Amino acid sequence: MPLDKSYKLVPGTTIFDAEQSARGYHLNQFCMSLMTAENRAAYLADERAYLDAWPLREEQKRALLDRDLNAAVREGGNIYFLAKWGATLGFSFQQMAGSMTGMTEEEYRAMMAAGGRSVEGNRIDHAVLEASHAPAAASGRATVTGAVFTSHVPAIGAAMDHGKSEEPYWRPVFAGYERSRAWMRENLPDVVVLVYNDHASAFDQSLVPTFVLGTGASYPVADEGYGPRPVPAVEGDPDLAAHLAHSLIRDDFDLTLANEMAVDHGLTVPLSLMFGDVEEWPCKVIPLHVNVVQYPVPSGARCLRLGRALRKAIESYDRPLRVQVWGTGGMSHQLQGPRAGLINRAWDNAFLDRLVEDPVGLAEVPHLEYVEEAGSEGIELVMWLIARGALSDVDGTGDVGVEHRFYHVPASNTAVGHLILENRPRAEAPAEKE
Repeated sequence: MPLDKSYKLVPGTTIFDAEQSARGYHLNQFCMSLMTAENRAAYLADERAYLDAWPLREEQKRALLDRDLNAAVREGGNIYFLAKWGATLGFSFQQMAGSMTGMTEEEYRAMMAAGGRSVEGNRIDHAVLEASHAPAAASGRATVTGAVFTSHVPAIGAAMDHGKSEEPYWRPVFAGYERSRAWMRENLPDVVVLVYNDHASAFDQSLVPTFVLGTGASYPVADEGYGPRPVPAVEGDPDLAAHLAHSLIRDDFDLTLANEMAVDHGLTVPLSLMFGDVEEWPCKVIPLHVNVVQYPVPSGARCLRLGRALRKAIESYDRPLRVQVWGTGGMSHQLQGPRAGLINRAWDNAFLDRLVEDPVGLAEVPHLEYVEEAGSEGIELVMWLIARGALSDVDGTGDVGVEHRFYHVPASNTAVGHLILENRPRAEAPAEKE
């Protein structure tokens, strides 16, 4: 069912939701620029020239030049951001609020001194509310068609970028993805929700978010110290991402929303493995970053629940999109300390078995087991459980089929694991003979 956005019906009120945020992103960032004296002086010296330097729609510029705060809010402006613009112009908060109600500053101040505006007469009309909940004609909904699971070893990307994929060391790795690329050509999604972890590229120690959903229109390739990989930038899907944010946060997952974010090998290497050397990625990508670098990291059980909530969010989106969820990272590897170079083939393959056959039980594996058996960086495998939770058999509404499975050691410091699982309709149980 569609998401409940009844808050849009409250009269005289614009709620700043993910859609409004996307609409007003550059407008609000312009307001943030006025937090320095130098920028304020430049703006006041030539407002139009300063606005023209920003990628604002003409309607947004006109709202500011006309001092029309209602228009600015309609165009995605948030009052806390716009307050910085108002302060630059010398407006008080009461003056700004009064202008949106048709009052002078004095009239608005008098109203507030008398107790403020009454809620009576300013509630939702019940007939309008009931009409908004009437079922709408369905035009098709998004579906999760399958999940891809793969390691995202940076050296794999380097081997591709430097033309080494046919060398004897690398050939077995890339041979394991030949079938995957053929499958992808036949099953190309409209959007991939790609679960990965940033490797101190977009997020340093100044900000350590647990879950980050990319809600922007595009994402540049990060420079990880060797220069950016020579691969295309990533095109996002802001509309679907805003929908996912709304649904997941309503389901009590505390997401950080990123309108701007560079993406590193954790995201680009899986794209290269599945799509090869391309001039542009053949589908849109919504990044979903998970902190697995600094403890505490999310549990496997929470990741599985997030995957289930993600599928619910995707399948409530009212556009007929084909969506895949990819879980990346791992498998066993340790990059630091005297145990550096640890590989555990038996544990890795048991993980792959359970990921297919017993994801709910696998989600209960404690962090200590990941670290002890799969190495300190093997904890990345909890991200695979997000993609696994997005498949229909987890909640009993469908079945999954194994399209491809691959495992290889080594790729630089890491074991490479790879699975493709397809969502399939639940098979009918055979009728009992009388």
